[in-house]
Amino acid sequence: MYGVVTRNEEELTWEEFDAAFYEVKDVTGRAAEPVPEGISMVSCFGDNAAAEGDPDLVPVSDDGERATRDRPYFDWSYVCPSHDRYREGLLEIIEEAAAVRPDVRLDDVGFPREEYCHCDRCERAFAGSDHEDWRAWRASVITEFVAAARERVPGDLYLTLYPDPYPGHIYDRAGLDVTALEAYVDEFVVPLYDMAYSTTYWLEILARGFGDELSKPFSIELYAVDVDVDDLVHATEVAEAYGERVLFGYDASNARATVRRMRADERDGERFGP
Repeated sequence: MYGVVTRNEEELTWEEFDAAFYEVKDVTGRAAEPVPEGISMVSCFGDNAAAEGDPDLVPVSDDGERATRDRPYFDWSYVCPSHDRYREGLLEIIEEAAAVRPDVRLDDVGFPREEYCHCDRCERAFAGSDHEDWRAWRASVITEFVAAARERVPGDLYLTLYPDPYPGHIYDRAGLDVTALEAYVDEFVVPLYDMAYSTTYWLEILARGFGDELSKPFSIELYAVDVDVDDLVHATEVAEAYGERVLFGYDASNARATVRRMRADERDGERFGP
């Protein structure tokens, strides 16, 4: 099974894809109206526009470093997951999307890195909580958000995971308690992005690691922009051995060419008779 991740509405109905994810809110803050042809994909705590418009939203490390895209390691700016008003706005977006199509994918869920967040809001919330361990409190914040989203999504709820299957790493980095989240999530999505896929041994290692780590189904998302079709075919063959489906990100034309090549190769390999 193959799917596509796109910002272009016309690509959602291409026959090569069994599933289509449509970005209704991305990390730039750009918004689009949900459509019934696509599974709405919502960037939750990655939001350049919100972070630039209201600095109070931005997570802060214990050293006072803000989680913005001008800092090392960050490709986009983050919003603190403990900010109630922002969370309420996200849940409204999710509910509105689910009213158009009942399935929704949550993207960019979690805290930015291990050292976040120590803003005054988080410090007060942790101090007033029942948790003695800061990491456990962070995980509870994320799990509660996903649980609230689950209440608003009558169909399948998808959740993107940071691509590190080593036990405990996602928990430490982003506050994602995978075991707790599996109670609310129907399927996880793991982006394993590369600009070329000239080698794929690492892709198999990571995919296999997630197979060991997760008890719920997961799909693997590959990057399709300007990737040679032969290399993308090879990466797809590896990914589909482990994932529920293979998704292609942000170049539906290249993805379609890849799927067509694979299906043509399958037909060429058919044998009939004795």
